[in-house]
Parts: sequence; C-alpha cells; structure tokens
Amino acid sequence: MNEIIAEKIIATCNKKIEKKGENVGLSFYAFFENKNTNPQLLMDVAEWWIMKHKLDHFEKAVKIREMVQNKL
Repeated sequence: MNEIIAEKIIATCNKKIEKKGENVGLSFYAFFENKNTNPQLLMDVAEWWIMKHKLDHFEKAVKIREMVQNKL
C-alpha cells in the first residue's frame, strides 16, 4: 500500500469516526469514488483488505486506521 492511499484511508476513517462515532464501520470501497477511475489501486487495497488481512466486508474505522498507521 502506498503512502498516498494510506493517508487517504486515515483521513477517511477520521472523518467517519468524527461524524458517526467510534463504532462506525466501513468497507474498503469507502476510500474510492463511485467511478472506477483507478482500478489498480482499488485492487491493491482490496488485496490488502481481503487477502492479506482476511478482514470482513465491514470493519470498524478505528481498527482500520490503527492498522494503516502502524504500517506507515
């Protein structure tokens, strides 16, 4: 996962947590537009989420933010 998407994931998690609280869940689709503008990046994040970490479709934003922060 590159630093640019990692920063976007952290920012998205922060926004969701601020808006909906600590228990808010999200999927990896939350980090992308509704248009498929960067399929390779989408696949990279999907592989990180599904194959590498075997995460459920929806996970707590605080968990994802912590995982990404620890990777940076």
